Amino acid sequence: MAFDNKKKLFLAAGAVVVGAAIISSCSSTNAPLETVPNVDLERYMGKWYEIASIPQRFTRGCSCTTAKYRLNAEKGYVEVYNSCLKKGKVSDATAKAFPVEGSNNSRLKVQFFWPFKGDYWILELDPDYRYVMVGAPDRESLWFLSRTPTLDEATYARLEESAREKGFPVEQLHRTDQQCAE
Repeated sequence: MAFDNKKKLFLAAGAVVVGAAIISSCSSTNAPLETVPNVDLERYMGKWYEIASIPQRFTRGCSCTTAKYRLNAEKGYVEVYNSCLKKGKVSDATAKAFPVEGSNNSRLKVQFFWPFKGDYWILELDPDYRYVMVGAPDRESLWFLSRTPTLDEATYARLEESAREKGFPVEQLHRTDQQCAE
């Protein structure tokens, strides 16, 4: 009899633990990430300065980080040129970004080398295309970009709060040093 009670107690405790884990995982799941309704790719093209990002393996230790975009309408993609200074030397990479069908250009797939593509989702965009917040649906990548090397603190704080509300780990954001000679 005592063995049966211990077995029942053990099973009940296990059920509570499993139930708590399920509830916990459901409550920590982020809502689907929404992008801006539409992006005019021609207006989006040009040079952008990285103001802040969740550092990626390939950008750790970078300063003076920029991205240049050029529309190749004939081939249906955006040519990407990323560069930064790392230990005093230019580090750069080129890629192609393909608009995702049905996204009105607010979601792109970026390909630095075949066959791999990463998500580039435009989450917030200034109406005058002066700054943008870009991220990925897994919330492991996030960038604040600006047409100028600086972004006013009020705008930065608003973007940071918006990113937090969207479920990004903003405590991992790193401001990019843009004090660079042009």
